[in-house]
Amino acid sequence: MRPEFLPFARPSISDEDVKAVTDVLRSGWITTGAKCAELESAFTDRLGTSTAVATTSATAAMHLALVALGIGPGDEVVTPSMTWVSTVNMIVRLGATPVFVDVDRETLMTSPLAIEAAITDRTRAIIPVDYAGAAIDMAAIRAIGIAHDIPVIEDAAHAIGTRRKDGEEVGQVGTAIFSLHPIKTITSGEGGVLVTDDDAFGENIRRLRFHGLGVDAWERGQQGRSPQAEVLEPGFKYNLPDMNAALGLSQFHRLDEFIDRRRELAMQYRERLASIPGLTPLGDAEMTDRHAWHLFIVRVDPDAAGIDRSTFMAALKADNIGTGIHFRAVHTQKWFVDHPDRWRGADLVNTEWNSDRICSLPLFPGMTDADIDEVVASIRNAVPSSPGVPA
Repeated sequence: MRPEFLPFARPSISDEDVKAVTDVLRSGWITTGAKCAELESAFTDRLGTSTAVATTSATAAMHLALVALGIGPGDEVVTPSMTWVSTVNMIVRLGATPVFVDVDRETLMTSPLAIEAAITDRTRAIIPVDYAGAAIDMAAIRAIGIAHDIPVIEDAAHAIGTRRKDGEEVGQVGTAIFSLHPIKTITSGEGGVLVTDDDAFGENIRRLRFHGLGVDAWERGQQGRSPQAEVLEPGFKYNLPDMNAALGLSQFHRLDEFIDRRRELAMQYRERLASIPGLTPLGDAEMTDRHAWHLFIVRVDPDAAGIDRSTFMAALKADNIGTGIHFRAVHTQKWFVDHPDRWRGADLVNTEWNSDRICSLPLFPGMTDADIDEVVASIRNAVPSSPGVPA
């Protein structure tokens, strides 16, 4: 057993990160200000998109996007059930109906065909998901949105830095939402960023982020406006403080370095786990050129492995190794089971098969090759049918 616990994720915080936050704390301005603006500019500079709006979380950004689209009672939003529940919670809280579509069994991402088949005259938005750091076929999904005049919001929470085979980096085209949660590729502690090439939509998000005021917190502080700025529409309090933005900005400069190390670790996992029966990593998504490797997921098949997922995860925990589940299908969560009238979805076979089997293994830039050795050794010991060869 390892002497220290190895979590499945850990943020990579450097001395420069600490200094960036400390400088903000000493500056006298700690809420939304210059650092938040710099973080937003870093995203627009990299992606070439017109607008980036930083928020307190990716969930907050999704909420704002749905509100800006006018989603409400009677509307339907097409999205996979194989996603984090936050998106679906926002849909339901606005009184709309999530319409779940199935995913590919190997990539856990939905297809343009599944999305188009789910569209009705009540569909008001499509939210596809770039799963685990891979890239979904957004060109085809955008075309569906255009053909039906339905907005598309790309859930890119896992995919900052991901690049498609056509050379497009996730977020360069259309509207996408990134997460800066501590388990993500880069972090601001908590936070999210919405990027869009629709100027009017972006400005609406920015206004809704801060109470619906005509100017945001930083502009008001800079210009000392008097009388108080006008509320142009009822808004929210989702602005990202500079304390968080400074950390996110410092991390942003190391994004490609983090992705490179994640890929090295993921390739080691793939090679070392290939001979273990019943333990299958996700397959390669056709559209992905550079995978961000937010997660390394395996499926634990009890029939082939001789062990179920719960027992597998417990065995690794006993060896001081953490794992996770990303994610249990939304429609199998208790509230959704108890309220079948609040969602639609059929033939979610691949979603449900994966929901019962997926398991995230430790993956973060600070891991060493020796950590991989210990994870693989623990897995070999846990899986009864594993070949008896050295790890």
